[in-house]
Amino acid sequence: MKKVNIIGSGFSSLSAACHLAKRGFEVEVFEKNSTIGGRARQFKQDGFTFDMGPSWYWMPDVFERFFEGFGKKVSDYYKLERLDPGYQVVFGKDDVFPVFDGIEKIADRFEMEEKGSGQKLISFLNQAKRNYDVAIDDLVYKPGVSPLELVTPVTVKNVGLFLTNVRKQVERDFKSPKLRSLLQFPVLFLGAKPEQTPAFYNFMNYADFGLGTWHPKGGMIQIVNAMVSLAKELGVRFHTDAPVSEILTKNKTANGIRIGDTIHESDIIVSGADYHHTERLLQASLRGYSESYWKKKVFAPSSLLFYMGIDKKLKDLEHHNLFFDVDFDKHASSIYDTPEWPKEPLFYVNLPSISDETMAPQGKEACFILIPIAPGLQDTQELRDKYYNIVLSRIEELTNQPIREHVLFNKSFCVRDFKSDYNSYKGNAYGMANTLTQTAFLRPKLKSKKVKNLYFTGQLTVPGPGVPPALISGNIVADMIAPI
Repeated sequence: MKKVNIIGSGFSSLSAACHLAKRGFEVEVFEKNSTIGGRARQFKQDGFTFDMGPSWYWMPDVFERFFEGFGKKVSDYYKLERLDPGYQVVFGKDDVFPVFDGIEKIADRFEMEEKGSGQKLISFLNQAKRNYDVAIDDLVYKPGVSPLELVTPVTVKNVGLFLTNVRKQVERDFKSPKLRSLLQFPVLFLGAKPEQTPAFYNFMNYADFGLGTWHPKGGMIQIVNAMVSLAKELGVRFHTDAPVSEILTKNKTANGIRIGDTIHESDIIVSGADYHHTERLLQASLRGYSESYWKKKVFAPSSLLFYMGIDKKLKDLEHHNLFFDVDFDKHASSIYDTPEWPKEPLFYVNLPSISDETMAPQGKEACFILIPIAPGLQDTQELRDKYYNIVLSRIEELTNQPIREHVLFNKSFCVRDFKSDYNSYKGNAYGMANTLTQTAFLRPKLKSKKVKNLYFTGQLTVPGPGVPPALISGNIVADMIAPI
């Protein structure tokens, strides 16, 4: 029986571990932190529970497909609730746009905003669904080894969707700045500006409006727990507090990892840890990508996060809330064009305790706030405090309620934490952006170019950032190692 050592325990690593164990490999997973799940950890304090990383459950079909591959169902492990509204966008005081559960209801709301836009949305989403079906059926489960993977009868007919971008497509059909913002928002999950993202990726709009926004009771950690349970059933062994300091090789072939003074030999190594960091565990001559390569790449944002326990229930807010009351383009420019702290930040507020009573004590609210920022920015306590005050003041003003005096505690997490906790390149939060020149076969390779039996998986590889793509990435790398 061949042995596989897996570095990191995020979603892609867990996916690869399950698939490889099912195919008869002896699999061990090594995680540097004290808990399994990578960025999908939880933080708990005084009865409050927070998802520290991913908090949006989109593309439920991908999760079902994963568990079905092992003769299981999502419902065997955790309970899902479809949120209605899935989220709301705050454009100003008394100016809120709820994104309801169901395309017809969303189209009716579009029509209220701009005459004729309801039917345009239906047409737009029909195209987005076709793209989604192509992506899931023909593209995202491909390993990214050849440009020919992108050539299918359907993609050939729709090549124009790769030659134009999401922004142009949206602005052609919709004139309202609010509707344009709504339709460009899901692309942020791909880590790039709408004008840098091929229009084909409008399938994210179908993932949003068509498939809906869901919540696993108890938080996103339930997915991690489910995958760990499945992995253990398949014989996978887990090690925490086990930071890898070196990938061992012989004759340019990976044959083990070093943790402290201990060597763990294996036939194959898979890393779900940060790609750049993983290659630094090799001697320089065996690295597939240079420092100049990484510096030229467009990375998805980092984030400034706040986890707050609040001693009362908040009004006029939903489980997921996007605050788009300032200029979308200016904030995006501060991330991608001239990296700097945004003068007027957009931000996201997650209140899971609105939908899930297990996330906070009765009568109280668990509040998680995220401000997307450029990776690599200076990160000081003074800056964290400054933006904490900015966002709290905006929320209080826009929702007309006092909050600051009701905050029981506040924990922040930013660039330096992404670096220290996850070895994240420049402290990025989501990986590498899915721009045209960083899509599919143009992303870092799943298989090392210089070291035999060394593989990579996760958000910097195919198919890209996000929880569903991470599950798929683990599947793909298992297929490369042991084709079915």
